[in-house]
Amino acid sequence: MSGTQTPSELPGEGVPAAQKSSWTSFVKSIVSFSGDLSSLTAPPFILSPISLTEFPAYWCERPALFAAIADAKDEKERSIAVLKWFISTLKGQYTSRNEKLGSEKKPLNPVLGELFYGFWPDINGRGQTNLVVEQVSHHPPITAYYISNPSKGLSLQGHSAQKTSFSSGSIVVKQIGHAILTVDLPGGGKEEFLITLPRLRIDGIWYGSPYIELTGVSYIQSSSGWLSTIDYEAKEGRGYFGLSIGAKSHFFKATLTPPGSSTPVKKFDGLWHETSKDSDTGETFTDVRTPKEEVTVGPIEQMADFESRKLWQHVARGIREGDYELASREKSKIENEQRQRRRDEQAAGTRWPLKHFEHIESDPVYERLGKLFNATPPKEDTYVYMRNRDFPPSA
Repeated sequence: MSGTQTPSELPGEGVPAAQKSSWTSFVKSIVSFSGDLSSLTAPPFILSPISLTEFPAYWCERPALFAAIADAKDEKERSIAVLKWFISTLKGQYTSRNEKLGSEKKPLNPVLGELFYGFWPDINGRGQTNLVVEQVSHHPPITAYYISNPSKGLSLQGHSAQKTSFSSGSIVVKQIGHAILTVDLPGGGKEEFLITLPRLRIDGIWYGSPYIELTGVSYIQSSSGWLSTIDYEAKEGRGYFGLSIGAKSHFFKATLTPPGSSTPVKKFDGLWHETSKDSDTGETFTDVRTPKEEVTVGPIEQMADFESRKLWQHVARGIREGDYELASREKSKIENEQRQRRRDEQAAGTRWPLKHFEHIESDPVYERLGKLFNATPPKEDTYVYMRNRDFPPSA
């Protein structure tokens, strides 16, 4: 870079002085690595104190919006409600950790069989929303989840995995997986929504202050035929002579098209981490500047050994307190135990049994709804929740 560099532009500016050596080695390993970057070991300072197994909670940190889907009066209103809820989840999923930790951090890589349970209590008649998460694969890492609000007749089942690579100074993350939202209708039927996932680009690696930007397009396809298309690389508008204005960070445009048509009947745009509006009326569509609602979990002392917060408690404490030696030592201890467990299973000719989910090679709902918008790939596997977890009753 030519000219005078500002502090935020200096390579390694966001790295603690004691960690600069490990950060430099990490960056060099990224640049020279070929294959999936998820197998690389990150230096402790860039680690989050939260396991990836907790991430599905971000789907429902605005539980009132999730519950409101069930109150929509018709198919069009339901599709708008689903889109509004989905856009409102993006800040929690992709930027809220920057606000807490100063920059994007690499989540702890879950162990096979790791579990996370939680719920959001019934407030003002919205119903209780429950969460079950299980790490169903370690290589590659795959997280399965099930979110339900029984009193509202809502359930979300999905799984996610990531394939990461390095390109032009950024880490590129292809999210693999999808979610199926099922809405029980008053007449006894049901409506299903296939939700695909955006791609991610992680910038700021050189400076030790990573942050996430969403890229590409994702879709929400209803079994009623309504389709929401969310474009994360859209330009904000047009300037003089029709020239496009550069895309703002976290900007999106979304369209809603009815069954059998390619002409949108509703359009929305804005910043998914702040506010968005109806493109035609200017009316506010989403506003996520208000505090989110954290998931409620039980006390650590009552958790089983494989529940996330108990499993990683000492690693998390080391990261939060800046004791990276403790974090590294405890992390290595867990990882070595897992390697030995896999060796023992291989010697005995056994496999780790899944607790809450069953693997299905091809998801029939994905295939059926994906055909309506030519989803890529045309088929995907899935993990079906076995409905074998009890939750505390609503207060």
